[in-house]
Amino acid sequence: MSEWIWSPQLRQLLTALALPPVSPLLLAVILGLMAWRGRRWAGLGAAGCALSVLLLATPAVSGALRWSLERETTAWPAVAAPGAIVVLGAEVARGLDGPRPGPLTLERLRAGAALFRATGLPLLVTGGVLAPGDPPIATLMARSLAEDFSTPARWVEPGAADTRGNARLSAAILAGEGIAAVHLVTHAWHLPRAGREFSMAGLAVLAAPVPRGREPGFGPSQWLPGAEGLAESWFSLREWTGRLAYALRD
Repeated sequence: MSEWIWSPQLRQLLTALALPPVSPLLLAVILGLMAWRGRRWAGLGAAGCALSVLLLATPAVSGALRWSLERETTAWPAVAAPGAIVVLGAEVARGLDGPRPGPLTLERLRAGAALFRATGLPLLVTGGVLAPGDPPIATLMARSLAEDFSTPARWVEPGAADTRGNARLSAAILAGEGIAAVHLVTHAWHLPRAGREFSMAGLAVLAAPVPRGREPGFGPSQWLPGAEGLAESWFSLREWTGRLAYALRD
């Protein structure tokens, strides 16, 4: 029962329901129905929910949310002599030709391949099954590294269900190789949480973030909503939710 409760699929479902745009839009529908039944105050609440989705879709708000996470990466301490590069999986894209690494995962793979060419250090890719019937994302990552970036992955860690699993299972593999410090490749907004988990697992971390975006701006053009801004807000809020969940579990 506990395995089902903490399964990746259930966590993905609960995350989708809890985060914008689903949660405020569902609330807007409920409040709209209440307003239709005569509760005028509910109409204002429904309008507020819709407005919140529009604001989250603006570059100004989405950039501020992203920067609230990324700014911590600039203060991450350096370590000497990493012995490997660890690339964390993100998401999977699915098409007629089957599952493949999604855009965020590809950004991490590209950064990991560039670091491999610069340092010559061996690569470890980590990530488990994200949906029933799919192969582990780490398997897809290793294949993409070889086919798309002409870069070998020495280790494939296919069992991690979350960032904590990435850290613990990767640390177990690398401990057997005598490696105690790594370049950690992920997005800058994810690095603070990932770095802490890897440090707790016994690995010293040298942050290797996917190139960060620009600092947020608040000019007139930054308040025009768009799908890209809403997606960026979703990932930022999901990361803050992940931090809260880890804090509660600890």
